[in-house]
Amino acid sequence: MQTPVNERYIALLGWAASIMGVVMFLSYADQIALNLAGQKGSRILPLATMLNCSLWTAYGILKPRRDWPIVVANLPGLILATVTLITAF
Repeated sequence: MQTPVNERYIALLGWAASIMGVVMFLSYADQIALNLAGQKGSRILPLATMLNCSLWTAYGILKPRRDWPIVVANLPGLILATVTLITAF
């Protein structure tokens, strides 16, 4: 039995969100290096957080049975990361 395209798309979105979660935590290395050097923070960390939270929020909303805990947990991160990115310029 073949999986409908819709479910495959949502599964791929879940994997993309998981990968972005790893990227988000790896981006902390750049922030730590800049902080130790006494420089202003990096834009990589809030950008990675914004992308990660966007993907997880979309994943939670687009599932056939919405996953509200994922949506609720990631909306604040999406909003705060966006504000942080805007103010980093």
